[in-house]
Amino acid sequence: MAAADSPRGGAGGPESVDIPTALASLAVRLREAEHFMSRDGLHERRSELEKAASEPGLWDDADHAREVTTELGRVNEDIEQLDGMAEKLSDAETLNQLIEEEADDSLRPEVEELLRDLGRRLDVLELRSLFAGPYDHGDAVGEIHAGAGGTDAQDWAEMMLRMYTRWAERRGFEMEVEEATPGQEAGLLSATFIVRGRYAFGLLAAERGVHRLVRISPFDAQHRRQTSFASFDVVPFLEDVSGEVDIDEKDLRIDTYRSSGAGGQHVNKTDSAVRLTHLPTGIVVSCQNQRSQHQNKAKAMQVLGAKLAERQRAEHQATLDQLSGDRTDNAWGNQIRSYVMAPYQLVKDLRTNEETGNVEAVLDGDLDAFIEAELRRGAEKRRSHD
Repeated sequence: MAAADSPRGGAGGPESVDIPTALASLAVRLREAEHFMSRDGLHERRSELEKAASEPGLWDDADHAREVTTELGRVNEDIEQLDGMAEKLSDAETLNQLIEEEADDSLRPEVEELLRDLGRRLDVLELRSLFAGPYDHGDAVGEIHAGAGGTDAQDWAEMMLRMYTRWAERRGFEMEVEEATPGQEAGLLSATFIVRGRYAFGLLAAERGVHRLVRISPFDAQHRRQTSFASFDVVPFLEDVSGEVDIDEKDLRIDTYRSSGAGGQHVNKTDSAVRLTHLPTGIVVSCQNQRSQHQNKAKAMQVLGAKLAERQRAEHQATLDQLSGDRTDNAWGNQIRSYVMAPYQLVKDLRTNEETGNVEAVLDGDLDAFIEAELRRGAEKRRSHD
């Protein structure tokens, strides 16, 4: 349901809006947002961070300085969002008073637009209340692997990479493809990428699982319908995981090879690509998108560190799927979502029953409705357990 049509936002069609009721509803939602975001706590934290940022020796430790300035920017952003919404609500209340006192409906469209905008802003903000993990606010390492379905599955893996690329662009996130292994005939066998943006991991965690595509195969001379599978996995990405894991280079097998395939426009065609195999765990990480072998190795070490840290966190929890999620076969019976392009058009999430007939929009990155539905399902599941 679009925010503009949402009863929660008090912003339906022009003839259906009960402005006083909508104002009261939005005021309640804003107070709830200020509570779960801890408005007073944000102001206290901003004072602490501003003091830390003004210390003369701040940049003596560049990593610490970046942490301070990044958090300060996020705290300021949160405060500005809350202040901006409070101001919009006050403006709408003032205009509504004029409408009632002067019986002047000419201001009504302006009030309704304020209500719609405020409802949309609150919709976005309220998603934050659905995040529960300690790393949900940060960056993410995503992986796509072709599953059952042969060449169609490899093509589907490449389509999924484009889908998440477009989704990241829509949200203003940065995305770096670190490794892409071409398929035998078309598409990709696998791809690894980093998504940088606020709540990238928390959002993408809702996409973890097996994705099923049904379509008329472009690789079948008889134009038969084909079902293919590809999996998506994600772990938190931290610039420095040295505090969580210690990687001994003696435990690594390091292979170099020539970069190739869909690695991006800056792929170096020399033997600069690096593949790391962590022998104790069997985890394999590749990177080919940087300009030199040294840079590729450094980035691969970061991704390996993220995977090992995630594995370590999972081992210390009662259940693996808090961060790791359930690992299932990349084939029939395990999909979280089906994308049907023939004989009809439908994308349906089997966990939440969220669905749409606009398959092309979803493949072009319009995933937010599916992500939000899964986040709400997860939050409800946690509440029922509590």
